[in-house]
Amino acid sequence: MSIVLQRIYEKSKESGYRVLVDLVWPRGVSKKEAKLDDWAKEVTPTPSLRKWFNHDPEKFPDFKAAYKKELLNDDEKIKKLTELQELQKEQTLILLYAAKDKEHNHALILKEVLESELPSPNKEG
Repeated sequence: MSIVLQRIYEKSKESGYRVLVDLVWPRGVSKKEAKLDDWAKEVTPTPSLRKWFNHDPEKFPDFKAAYKKELLNDDEKIKKLTELQELQKEQTLILLYAAKDKEHNHALILKEVLESELPSPNKEG
C-alpha cells in the first residue's frame, strides 16, 4: 500500500488508517471530525526540537537530521514506527499533521523514515 501525507484541516479524499502525528491536538478540530484510528505521539519530535525548529525553512536540513536521529535511536519510537510500517502493508497509511508549510514539516521526514528500513529495537534493558 502507500503512505499519504495530509493536513488535518483538509477534507480527505483517501481512505485508510488515519494517524495524527502531532504531539499537540490541532486547534479547532473535534475528535469526531478527525476520525482518527491512532494518535502516534511516540513518533513526534521532542518539544525542545520542535521549539528550536519553529517551522523555519532555513533550519529544515538540521531539523531533519536531528529528528531522524531522535526517531532511530529510541526503542519506543522504533517500536511504533515498525507498527506503522506493518499497517501500511495492508492499507493506506494517512499521516495527519497541522503545520501550514507542506514542504518543511516533520510529517515529510516521518514518511521518509517509514519508507526505509528501520533498525531493530535494542534487546537490552
